[in-house]
This record gives sequence, structure tokens and C-alpha cells, in this order.
Amino acid sequence: MNFIKPNNALEQCKRLLNKARNTFKGKHHLYTGETLNWFQVILRLERTVIPVIFPWVLFCSGYGFFISLIHHFDTEIVFPEKNGVITNAILSFNVGLTLLLVFRTNTAHDRFWEARKLWGRLVNTVRNLAQGIYIVVKDKSHQERVEKEAILKLLVAFPIAMKLHLRAEPVDKQLASLMSENQYFQLKSVRHSPLQIVFWIRGYLQHQYECNCLNIYQLTALHALLDELINILGGCERILKTPLPLIYSIKFRLLVLIYCLILPLELVKNLTWWTGLIMAFVSFTLLSIEQIGSEIEEPFGYDANDLPLDVICNTMRQNVEELIAVAPSSSCSWRD
Repeated sequence: MNFIKPNNALEQCKRLLNKARNTFKGKHHLYTGETLNWFQVILRLERTVIPVIFPWVLFCSGYGFFISLIHHFDTEIVFPEKNGVITNAILSFNVGLTLLLVFRTNTAHDRFWEARKLWGRLVNTVRNLAQGIYIVVKDKSHQERVEKEAILKLLVAFPIAMKLHLRAEPVDKQLASLMSENQYFQLKSVRHSPLQIVFWIRGYLQHQYECNCLNIYQLTALHALLDELINILGGCERILKTPLPLIYSIKFRLLVLIYCLILPLELVKNLTWWTGLIMAFVSFTLLSIEQIGSEIEEPFGYDANDLPLDVICNTMRQNVEELIAVAPSSSCSWRD
């Protein structure tokens, strides 16, 4: 009987895990935490795009069928083949549309990736600040320990408040369990809830310094991390409040419309009744790529192609809650 060596079995498990992560299902689970099959993943990602572009696709398909119908009755709707006007016009449009589409997609992806890097920095900054406050700030009584843990919960509240702020949503019950009732009602009355939370944390650190629970160097280091939180918030607001100029989207839609009006005149000579179907495919391809760019250029919403902000906030919350739950019983574990 052949037995698999433990090392070989471990390597095989790693290979299978890597293959699973490279599938649609694995990548989507890694990105959002949801467990869906490949078909559900495709539907989830496409359902935000198709409803927007479907009327345009239907129009282009119907127009292609109309051209096929006219061509069937031998109506002169095309230029003479030897003239080549339509062919040259289509080639020119191909170049212009390609360049504009590449620019549109790259610009939107740059904004999306910058937003993801900012939220990645936010995760690291919250972790560093939580550990810094927990270890550096001296608590001499149980009441001071409770106050410190309350500040750590406020630190978790910051990314949630930032998420709601970027989505232009009011303060909701997500924040109620992370602060006192008085703070919650006060937060509902301010216009910029993330800044108010940072202000409370700064006030706590200043109070600890005045009580000689922090020295000036520790206070400066913790304030620098709070400054980083505000810088990250400002970076996300810059992305949100500086959208790509609408003229690019307008110009692209106009060029696509003209292109789809001219293209059937060239295709109908060889494709006849297939012209409408081909036009549906061409318009769907061009418009879906442009619509994806429109979604990811503002990646803070609820669209399937936006950043998984809820998952990122839950990660930070779990990290801080674990720090609060585990650290008191293992604060001297490094001495063992």
C-alpha cells in the first residue's frame, strides 16, 4: 500500500488552495467574504451594469435589424463599395474609440486603486494606533482601563463613520454600540462625524498626558497616527468630490452612438439579417466597459464592483475587539 508523505500532502493542499483562490469563486470570496458559485459571481457583478446599458443595446440592435430590413428590399442605403467612405469612417472611429476607452478605463482604475490603497493604510493605522494606545497609556485603576477600552471602540467607530460620510449617509446604529449614548446623540448632530471622533480621541490623549500617563514623545507619536487618519480621510474625500469631468462620458457616448449608426451600413452587405445581433454585441461590449469605469471611479458605494468597505470595517473591528479581549490576560506573555 502506498502512503502519501506528510510533506507531499501539505504541498498538494497548498496547490489546491491556490487553484481555488484563482477561480471566480475564490477571488470573490477573498475580496468580499461571500461564498458564491461562479455563476452567482458573474450575475452579482453584471447586474449593476446591464440595466443601465440595456436600453442602448436594445436601440442599437433594433437599428441594425431596421437596416437589414431596408437592405432586404434592395433600397439604396449604402455608398458604392468603390467609394470606401463608410469603411474609412469606421476605421477612423475604431482608433478614436479605442484611445478614448483606454483613457477612460485607466483613469477610473487609477482612482479605484488609489482608494483601495488609502483604505489599506487606514487598516494599518488603526491597528498601530490601537496597539499604541493600549500599551503606552498607563491605566492605574479599573475605571481607567474601561476608559481606555472605550477610546479603542471609538477608534473602531472612525472607519465606520468615514464609510457613512463617504456614502453621504447619516449616523446609524452601527455606531451606537461603539460609544456612549451621549456621544452617539452628539455625533448625530454634527456635520462631519469622523472629525468629531478624532477630536474625542485627541482630547483623551491630551488628558492622559496631563495626568502623567504619557510622556511628550509618546503623545507626539500617537498624534501623528491621528494625523494620518485625517490625511486618509482627506484623500478619500478628494477622490469622491473630484469626479472625472462629465465631458469624457458625454463625448464617448456620442461617439459610440455615431459609430453604431454607421457600422450597420457596412456590415449589412455581408451579414444581412445577422446585423442586429452583431450590433447588440458591439454596443454591449463598448458600453459595458464604459459603465464599469463609471462605477469604479467612485468606489465607495454599494455597487458590486465597488470597494468592500463593510468587510474592511469588520476586519478593523475584529482586530480591536481581539486586542481588548486577549491583551489583559497576556500582557506579560513575552516574559514566558
